[in-house]
Amino acid sequence: MILPTKGILPRQALLSVGADILRLLSDSKTVSRLWSEYQKQSAQSVTFDWFVLGLDLLFVFGAVEFERGRIRRIDPQGITGGRS
Repeated sequence: MILPTKGILPRQALLSVGADILRLLSDSKTVSRLWSEYQKQSAQSVTFDWFVLGLDLLFVFGAVEFERGRIRRIDPQGITGGRS
């Protein structure tokens, strides 16, 4: 599911869906706008449910956050990982 398998094509794996979503997040966007842009740029047919699972994965990884009704990409340079 997260990675490609015999039954899930590489472009439909959640890691690929999440990567495609991150490419679209140059600025913060609503979920509906992000979904619309994703459908236009994606060659693979992905359901809205699968798209949301890709967003969930990004949230769990700490790559995005939801703030004031918008999804925002988190800058990895701002994360220190607790090390000094």
